[in-house]
Amino acid sequence: MQARLSASRERILSAALALLAEHGYAGCSVAAVAERAGIATGSVYRHFPAKATLVAEVFRTVSQREADALIRAAEQEHGAPARIAAMIETFAGRALRAPRQAYALLAEPVDPAVDAERLIFRRLNHTTFAQVIADGVADGELPPQDVEVSAAALVGAIGEALVGPLAAGSAGPDTIPALIAFAQRAVGAGHDT
Repeated sequence: MQARLSASRERILSAALALLAEHGYAGCSVAAVAERAGIATGSVYRHFPAKATLVAEVFRTVSQREADALIRAAEQEHGAPARIAAMIETFAGRALRAPRQAYALLAEPVDPAVDAERLIFRRLNHTTFAQVIADGVADGELPPQDVEVSAAALVGAIGEALVGPLAAGSAGPDTIPALIAFAQRAVGAGHDT
């Protein structure tokens, strides 16, 4: 019985993940999730008492996947400027390849429970940027700065710069290079420390 319940829950989450990627938060209704999962709507409610509860779980899953990709990007490079570039290429590249999902994660109006997950997602990204900036300052690659403010500003600026292209479903070829150049200037990469 427990295995069947677990499998049903996984089918529901898988269906909700697919709908979020295709249609965003607005298209992720309980009825649509049930239909995609091939189960009755009431079965969804057995696992998740409300749409917000279900979508909050989906946001947690997707956010963690995206945050892990950012961490991997940071770990694959050496030096703060290269690490920042890799992180932005990864974050923006993944967002632009899945614009509907990224827009839902970053900007689509959502229920308060889901918005709380969005804040956690931003904090995860903030933490990764803060560590890279702190490492760069410690290594003398970046000038002394308030690491927390710099990281928060980068996360906010990158997300805001992507909202328009994500809503439109496309970005110009210079979007990612421009974001990288902006971020590196913002933290003082290439300036005498």
